[in-house]
Amino acid sequence: MQEESQRDTYKTITRTSAESLFKDRGSKFIGQAHPVRTEEEIEEVLTSLHQQHNKASHICYAWQLGKNYEHYRANDDGEPGNSAGPPIYGQLQS
Repeated sequence: MQEESQRDTYKTITRTSAESLFKDRGSKFIGQAHPVRTEEEIEEVLTSLHQQHNKASHICYAWQLGKNYEHYRANDDGEPGNSAGPPIYGQLQS
């Protein structure tokens, strides 16, 4: 039997957190984190982001759901293969 202090713990977000902005060579990168529980909620967030940033060339993202992260996705949205979505997903895993 594990002691209370030895149980696995994790942190999660409970509300949309602050937005981060990075500019490089004429491109603007916006980072956001959103709390979601279902794939339907993810679709709602993505739809909202596409409406808010309708001039954006790409909206790259990654997500994971489930106690053991059995549901996940990483999307480059037209950026060169594996240059955006998978690195974002890697940050979620770390």
